[in-house]
Amino acid sequence: MKTKLLVLTLILSTFISFSQQEISREWTSFAQTITITTDQKIKFRVTASAKTIGETDDSWSGLWARVDTKNGEDGFFDNMGDRPILSKDWNSYTIEGEIDKNAKALVFGGLCIGNGEFYYDNFVVETEKPDGTFEKLDIKNPSFEIRLDDKGILGWTSGISQDNPVKIKEFTFKNTSDTADGKNAIVIVGEGVVKDKSDLIGPIDGYSPQIGTLITMLDNLSIRIEKQMSSLDVRELDHIMDKEANSIGALIMHLIATEVYYQNLTFDEMEYDEEDTKQLDIAMALGEDARNSINGKEASYYFNLWKKVRAKTKENFKARDDAWLAEVYPGSNVNNHFSWFHVMEHQSSHLGQMLLLRKRIPPAPEPLTLPKLNKN
Repeated sequence: MKTKLLVLTLILSTFISFSQQEISREWTSFAQTITITTDQKIKFRVTASAKTIGETDDSWSGLWARVDTKNGEDGFFDNMGDRPILSKDWNSYTIEGEIDKNAKALVFGGLCIGNGEFYYDNFVVETEKPDGTFEKLDIKNPSFEIRLDDKGILGWTSGISQDNPVKIKEFTFKNTSDTADGKNAIVIVGEGVVKDKSDLIGPIDGYSPQIGTLITMLDNLSIRIEKQMSSLDVRELDHIMDKEANSIGALIMHLIATEVYYQNLTFDEMEYDEEDTKQLDIAMALGEDARNSINGKEASYYFNLWKKVRAKTKENFKARDDAWLAEVYPGSNVNNHFSWFHVMEHQSSHLGQMLLLRKRIPPAPEPLTLPKLNKN
């Protein structure tokens, strides 16, 4: 059977700006998206020239590519994390992968981590033809000869998706005459980058050893939930899969309520705003009341409230030690350590539920276009 391949470059506007959303983290990326459909499995290649002038041993860069799928399942992904670009000299690098009939788009670009200067030039995307040879696809501004300006880079977006461009405070995109070929390339300058330690579990300054370890576990899980769910809009956060399900927004609120419950149980009574307290009480039970009343909030509402609650958790933990963790509070058969383990257990369990619910969110409805009235 002949392979039918349709490729269409998706550009939302002439320029895609780098100033949409600004956050702080230790890495940044840029990307371009093309839609690709095929009736059978074929190979693709993404090639570019790059070099890294890192300031620390953990600074590195890479090319990256991701295949987005029609059914939302994970497709091919490679960011060269197992073979990072460390050389200070220009070299050509390639990512090879496969797409199949479930593919809907190929997203590709560059990424860098840490402080330093990270250079990119000469992107090429190729797909396999039926005879096994490769053909070059048209992509926008592959060698950055159309220079970066205050609108951004023609054809490219910052971040990992053209639908959600993001600017990272620690990184600046610049033009450079230091090129692999041609007159212009792109250099990303990383300054003031602080290494993310959220995946390091263990004692931390200011807390007894076991309490510090417990806090790093709690923070790791809440950070993972925020990373996975903070990009959802109100419609997505409020979506209820069926009449017995809870929304993602309600589940996040339930996790916050659980933490407040165990604050009150193991620490002193906590005080929160009256409206927040009302919502937390509903969220603790979930069910019909939560389905009816926990809605209409942006993701920032939930995560800002959670950070406020977590700050009180940490403040109270500072006044306690590992011996306190072993104490059994009056009228109970469990100790304080188990109680906060249960808070962590809740986060892990409901993260799995939220990931499932996110996959079941239907696409946004197309806007209704009314027919024009004939004035005659």
